[in-house]
Parts: sequence; C-alpha cells; structure tokens
Amino acid sequence: MSDWMRDQLDTHVNTATGMTALLPTVRRVGEALCRAYAADHRLYTFGNGGSAADAQHFSGEIIGHYKRDRRPLGAVTLSTDPTVMTCIANDYSYDDVFARQVEALARPGDMVAGFTTSGSSPNVVSGLQRAKQNGATTVLFGGGDGGAAREFADYSLIVPSQITARIQEMHTLMLHLISELVDSWAAGEGERE
Repeated sequence: MSDWMRDQLDTHVNTATGMTALLPTVRRVGEALCRAYAADHRLYTFGNGGSAADAQHFSGEIIGHYKRDRRPLGAVTLSTDPTVMTCIANDYSYDDVFARQVEALARPGDMVAGFTTSGSSPNVVSGLQRAKQNGATTVLFGGGDGGAAREFADYSLIVPSQITARIQEMHTLMLHLISELVDSWAAGEGERE
C-alpha cells in the first residue's frame, strides 16, 4: 500500500476512534427520532453537495428500512427537488432554499437534520434556524467546531476533524447508528441496547 493511502486509512481510523465521545448524543438523537415517529411526526434533512447525498441517504434508510422489514417512516430530503430549489434560489436567494421549505413543512414535534461539514453553509444555518423558530427539534451533522449552525442545533453531532472526507465518513457512520436504533424500534423490537 502506498504511503498516501496508508495515511488516509490511519486518519480515518483515528477520526473514528475520536467518535466515542459522541455516541451518547447519537443515541439521544435516535431515541428522539423514535419519540417523534411514535407521535406521527416527520424528519426533514438537507445539505449541499456530498452533505446533500448524506441527507438523502439518511432519509432513504428511514423511509425504506435499514435491516428489518418494517413500516415506512416519514422523511423528506429538501435538496432533492430541483424545481423548488431553483425557484426559491431565483426568487429569493440560495441562502433561503432550505429555510423556506422548512417554514412551509416543519412543525413542532418534527425533527430537522442539517448536514454541513464546515457548519457554516448559510442555507443550512438558516434552515436550522427556521426549524427552531417553527418548534421542530434540530440536529446538526457537522465537523470542526460546528460553525454558526451549532447555535441552532438541539443535538450537535460534530465530527472531531477538519478534513471533509473524514467528516462525511463519520456522518455516514452516525446516520447508520441512528438508523439501527429507529429500525429496531419500528420493527417492534423495543429499545436497542
């Protein structure tokens, strides 16, 4: 294996090891999402670029299933509709593309998850801010210090890294852990230990 590949693998392993401190918060997010679904609420996710893909991945695991045959649960990724996205960006601004949708859709009891590796994407920050104003529970999947988005997060899942690739890899790990908790609950297995 070449040195640069070994360095990437070592950085990944070290970042994953640093995630131990976040596991209690990951569990709390999963439990909060189960409570939201028990009360017939929804999950809304969003992000830009690779973070949009992570947001869509999260919704897919929730709507479809993670490992178990179970009922579908309501989840919507706000970055997947190009007509709505470009309409809002054109008529208002790109910074408003998530906030406008959240204002229209998210209600008290719903959960809203924003993905941003820097924590500074203006449209993610404003989306989380609007979600809080609407009374939704907010989750930040971020990195570094969490940036401006951290201020509007009820739950901060901040990866201890400044490297975008490592942050996104850990976002996938966390959304899979949350999906396992929700999947187990939705399949009637009770709380996952």
